[in-house]
Amino acid sequence: LSRRPGDPRGFQAVLPPELWIHLAVVACGNRLEETMVMLKSAVLFSHRKIQFHIFTEDSLKPEFDEQLRQWPDSYTKKFEHRIYPITFSVGNPQEWKKLFKPCAAQRLFLPVILKDVDSLLYVDTDVLFLRPVDDIWKLLRQFNSTQLAAMAPEHETPKIGWYSRFARHPFYGSAGLNSGVMLMNLTRIRSAQFKNSMIPTGLAWEDMLYPLYQKYKNAITWGDQDLLNIIFYFNPECLYVFPCQWNYRPDHCMYGSNCKEAEREGVSVLHGNRGVYHDDKQPTFKALYEAVRDFPFQDNLFQSMYYPLQLKFLETVHTLCGRIPQVFLKQIEKTMKRAYEKHVIIRVGPNQMH
Repeated sequence: LSRRPGDPRGFQAVLPPELWIHLAVVACGNRLEETMVMLKSAVLFSHRKIQFHIFTEDSLKPEFDEQLRQWPDSYTKKFEHRIYPITFSVGNPQEWKKLFKPCAAQRLFLPVILKDVDSLLYVDTDVLFLRPVDDIWKLLRQFNSTQLAAMAPEHETPKIGWYSRFARHPFYGSAGLNSGVMLMNLTRIRSAQFKNSMIPTGLAWEDMLYPLYQKYKNAITWGDQDLLNIIFYFNPECLYVFPCQWNYRPDHCMYGSNCKEAEREGVSVLHGNRGVYHDDKQPTFKALYEAVRDFPFQDNLFQSMYYPLQLKFLETVHTLCGRIPQVFLKQIEKTMKRAYEKHVIIRVGPNQMH
């Protein structure tokens, strides 16, 4: 579906809505800037049109609308956005709201709220795309007939992982799952019956959420992520596990490099949890965040993002994550090269290149 030279400029606009990528995020409290930087990283590199589903507090809605409207036309035509209030269809809304972080539990209700959406990519606000969103979206095609969601492991090495050492509830696999980047086939989730520890028969997704929370609420630490781990512990055949390059966190390099796929392929999706974009504990993550945040939309990606990023990375070589700059830069360099070549061939034309 990539545009060929000579095709109309507004290619994204003619793509039928059923082929759009659907990207969801839940933003409450002080997460406006972080969310905007995540959305910016999505549109900077994407090919296919994206539908943003933004779940947020009433006070942030006008801010999102205004800031998204300020983006240049060449980027606003690459997405549509819809803003939703925070709502919980079962159980006590106040309880759900306090689970782990404000509003984080909202993500559990996406299959119920987005009834007309077939598939969805959910990400935390502190995620950055270092390659086209199209590439992770393609993983939906890898699902077998029983799989309905995809996540990466919480840790690559169980003996130093959190779940394997401290969890007081069932969790998926040997090291648990991190739910900061989650690909979902919502149609399958809505129609599935999930095995559980509460009744001998299966439960529908919406019917399972509150009883599950009630049963485990005194044993969970990481809120909705723990509930997802419990669900997929009892339903492992429903999960597609994607490698750590699609959800790369400080844990993958701060104890020494332990994400082999990122060493080979480069980081595809960066997840700056632990607040690392906003302190100086992991300057490599902070440098990437600031490079995307401060990039002027219409500038040259190499001159205004990639080269300054390389210089910033030179200042981080004294840190464990900073010792492996190629892991962070490999995909973003490849993505920029592709974008540049496409720009030159399509805008200038193959016959005018020197």
